[in-house]
Amino acid sequence: MADLATLKARLDEAETALHYLMIGRREVSVGHGDKQVTYSKATEDKLRSYIQRLKNDIALLEGRSVRRTAYPWPL
Repeated sequence: MADLATLKARLDEAETALHYLMIGRREVSVGHGDKQVTYSKATEDKLRSYIQRLKNDIALLEGRSVRRTAYPWPL
């Protein structure tokens, strides 16, 4: 797992990408390092799952309780 600052930066990027999808962009890309993932309205659920997973990882590092979520696919 990445450090807290990195996870928060990724969460910010992912939430911004979701915002752009919500206001009409056809595709948005989220990435770190050499890995890039492109989301569209059709894969919005995967982006939302990624955001929740980031929030859970941040909560763990901050010592807070974690919302349990089933992930049907690896991101």
